[in-house]
Amino acid sequence: MKTKWLPSAFYSLLTLIVLLFFTFPFIWMLLASFKTQVQVLSTDHMFIFKPTFKNYVEVFEQNDYVLYLWNSFLVALGSTLVALLLGLPAAYAIARYRLHAFATVILIAKIIPGISYLVPWYILFTQLHLVDTITVLILSHMVIGLPLIMWIMIPFFESFPMEVEESSWIDGSSKIRAFAAIVLPISLPGIVTSGLLAFIFSWNNFMFSLILSGEKTKTLPIAVFNFISSSSINWGGLMAAACIIIMPVLIMALLTQKYVVSGLSAGAVKG
Repeated sequence: MKTKWLPSAFYSLLTLIVLLFFTFPFIWMLLASFKTQVQVLSTDHMFIFKPTFKNYVEVFEQNDYVLYLWNSFLVALGSTLVALLLGLPAAYAIARYRLHAFATVILIAKIIPGISYLVPWYILFTQLHLVDTITVLILSHMVIGLPLIMWIMIPFFESFPMEVEESSWIDGSSKIRAFAAIVLPISLPGIVTSGLLAFIFSWNNFMFSLILSGEKTKTLPIAVFNFISSSSINWGGLMAAACIIIMPVLIMALLTQKYVVSGLSAGAVKG
């Protein structure tokens, strides 16, 4: 009789290998954040070393990382909320009225490299005196978040049964009320998924913040460069700062993973 546990053991081992492959950079970064400069650069102290919290103390003592965290949170949350406010009705209109040409335009806007916007944006926002403000960062990050949210939500709204909305219209509900009271609550997994992805892209955005932010609106990805100089790199401080950047979005992803999994699977299948 063939042993039934062999296939299961093989898949478990394969899953473990893939998991270690993809998580090793994060594990190395986390370990390095508790090492001294000498330990980081030494292969003899890869896993066995005396941990130190000096790097995390330096992150907050030598730099205003509380301000950088607050700026990143404001920009990511603001750009995500505004993108949801504009993107959800737009995606619903595209799905219900079959505006496929407009959906193609959204896709093109999504794949255009963001660097192509920087020069005209910098000139425009300089004339408007908006450079080095939270407002300009929110507006610029929406270029990533808005097309992403729309492109994820269009399949959701296309798969939503039209009969449910029509029955609410017969009962006297307006189209706007039916959209807000019926369509949006049922589409919550897709909204959470698209909103979380837009938040993560904004949180990690480097290029727009590098050009359009200043000292008072500096975000975390820009602040990391404080640990890099022309002559050396403070690896311990750099890894500690990187962990601080990753932790908020990692916690958010873990808390909302149920919605993300169901959102991605539901949005990928049109009913």
